[in-house]
Amino acid sequence: MYGQDVLSGDWRRPKRGQIPKIPAEPDLVVEDAEGRFCGAVVACDKEAVTLEDRFGRRRIFPLVPAGFLLDGKPVTLVRPAAAPQGAKRSASGSVAVEGLRARVARESRIYVEGVHDASLVEKIWGHDLRVEGVVVEFLEGVDDLPAIVAEFAPEPGRRLGVLVDHLVPGSKESRIAAQVTGDHVLIVGHPYVDIWQAVKPSALGIAGWPDVPRGLPWKEGVIAALGWRMDPQEAWRHILGRVETFADLEPELLGRVEELIDFVTAQPPA
Repeated sequence: MYGQDVLSGDWRRPKRGQIPKIPAEPDLVVEDAEGRFCGAVVACDKEAVTLEDRFGRRRIFPLVPAGFLLDGKPVTLVRPAAAPQGAKRSASGSVAVEGLRARVARESRIYVEGVHDASLVEKIWGHDLRVEGVVVEFLEGVDDLPAIVAEFAPEPGRRLGVLVDHLVPGSKESRIAAQVTGDHVLIVGHPYVDIWQAVKPSALGIAGWPDVPRGLPWKEGVIAALGWRMDPQEAWRHILGRVETFADLEPELLGRVEELIDFVTAQPPA
């Protein structure tokens, strides 16, 4: 006779429709929904927002409902109607340093699997890497990764970060990566068979990356399925030429590269 118990269910959670939508304006300070990262908005596109904390570390988060906290309360960030003029940004969304002169390279390094990976990282994060003095080198695959890491000999102030393609449970790459351990080496990866797939199909004007049957060379299979009349090197130049900013890349790659940069530039404890 008294109706529904007002304390039944999760009464602490705001009802649907009551969570405000806030434009992700530059310098707006928010936390992610789990309260693990707090930073100011430095870039935003239709799918993701980049936050930068007071130490200059950046993280990229998808624009999902109730994905952030503003003054401790859930909010939904949305892309601003018009991006206001502000500080010049690099391709990664960071504040561009005018008149930059690359600093002396650190001993720490980032290794990626191939030349395509290296060229993509350079195009998006090249400015940031020169500011930090970080060199990116490419490997010819990761079959010999344990020996490569041992030869590098990571130690405090000489860290090694490695970006691995197709780092998913049960893959050959995951089994190799599991053999490498140490406080001064970090191995991360993205789920894609090849770095090509880390470029959003929308940046290339295609509906999606085609499935290539097992046993067929992946790059050649993609080229054939898309009807491109070019060899793999020409195809990569075409793909790379369509990438302008971090917004053209998948979050699964963006987060991993940012994680590696943070790791190799971290100051050793005093």
